Amino acid sequence: MNKKKLILAVTGLNNTDNPGPGIPVVRSIKESGEFDLRVVGLAYETLEPGIYMRELVDKVYQVPYPSEGSGALMERIAYIQKQENIQVLIPNFDAELYTFIKAGKKLQELGIRTFLPTIHQFEERHKSNLDAFGKKYGVNVPRSKPLTNLAEISKLRDDFEYPVMVKGKFYDAYVAYNEEQVQMHFNKISAKWGLPVIIQEFVRGTEVNVIALGDGEGNTIGAVPMRKQYITDKGKAWGGITLDNPEMLLLTEKIIRGTRWRGGMELELIRTAENDLYVIEINPRIPAWVYLAVGAGQNLPVALVKLALGNAVKPFVSFEVGKIFVRYSWDMIIDLKDFEAISMKGEI
Repeated sequence: MNKKKLILAVTGLNNTDNPGPGIPVVRSIKESGEFDLRVVGLAYETLEPGIYMRELVDKVYQVPYPSEGSGALMERIAYIQKQENIQVLIPNFDAELYTFIKAGKKLQELGIRTFLPTIHQFEERHKSNLDAFGKKYGVNVPRSKPLTNLAEISKLRDDFEYPVMVKGKFYDAYVAYNEEQVQMHFNKISAKWGLPVIIQEFVRGTEVNVIALGDGEGNTIGAVPMRKQYITDKGKAWGGITLDNPEMLLLTEKIIRGTRWRGGMELELIRTAENDLYVIEINPRIPAWVYLAVGAGQNLPVALVKLALGNAVKPFVSFEVGKIFVRYSWDMIIDLKDFEAISMKGEI
């Protein structure tokens, strides 16, 4: 059987204690055996481990951070495209998605396909807009409020009871038990991710998650619920188990149907003692634990690639409950010349 040639570009090669989804996405597609695959890695830092995983990534180019402007990023992508003839690009970081979504037409002109949320979908599910999202789509969400300066902190007691969650617009979340802790977390988060910083009602319960893929027409191509079994000090899952929970799947389908979600997503949920589900975050891309979904029978990265290529994809109808993933560390030994190549030449 002749496999279709696929030249795939991915970001998110930082497979560290705060792992990006890039490596598990590549692994999922490569192990499917459906494509004659060449992988082009797009790295922001020179020590992202995926750069040196030669068995998974064929070529790596360093790219400028989106904060340097979409012009610089797209100029670099255009150069890379001349060398590689990339067919599909899967961005894997929240902070870069806005730039890649806005550049969708330019990417198409270059011959690069993506399958990403629309700007409206991306903006609507922001943590700062979660209250309005919950009302519009009829889902439970914690009360939230965006803060743009320290003076607003003293007024929080009018609307919230402590503890509260303090969250960055892209990443990071901390529990604060008083105003002093809110101020400390506000300063830390705003310095790293900018404003606004979001204050969110603290909902007591068990955190559960769903990975899902929407086709942009309101249909759920796949969805797998999971509960974290082991959590790092950064709040990242280092182990998790697939769940038999129809309510989580129904909620996911409701959100995808209502928003007509296009692309991958992760729902972060709290299940209360009364068995109510609260949506605390909607991440607009494939999460780093995607390989668990693949192991449970739903290869969502392969389905996403097919959607990007314009192919029809049948929804997954089942997955295996009780599948567990356990993440681990692995020391790689690399040569200085490889590190110098990506540092000095910007490619390897």
